[in-house]
Amino acid sequence: MSRHHAEAALPEAVLDIKPWGNNLGVRIPAAVARAAKLRANQRVRLTVEEGRVVITPQPSEPLSLEERLALFDPAVHGGEAMVTTALGAEAV
Repeated sequence: MSRHHAEAALPEAVLDIKPWGNNLGVRIPAAVARAAKLRANQRVRLTVEEGRVVITPQPSEPLSLEERLALFDPAVHGGEAMVTTALGAEAV
C-alpha cells in the first residue's frame, strides 16, 4: 500500500466566498478548523503566497486577571468551586 493511501485523508472543503460588509468572508468548516487547530475568536495572520491565501495562527497573549474576570459567567461557572465541609476555624 502506498504512503498516500495509508494516511488518513485530511479534511478539505470547496466553499463560496461571500460578501461581509465591505469585505469578503468564508466559513471554515468544523472538521477543517479542528484539523488546523483553529478556534473561535483566535487571532490569525492572513498572507498571500504565490496567489494562495494562507491563514497562520498567532500566539495568544495570556489574559490579564481583568480579562479573565470579564469572561466569567455566573450562570455557567456559578456556585462553589469545591464543595466540602468546614475543616478548621472557617466562618460559616
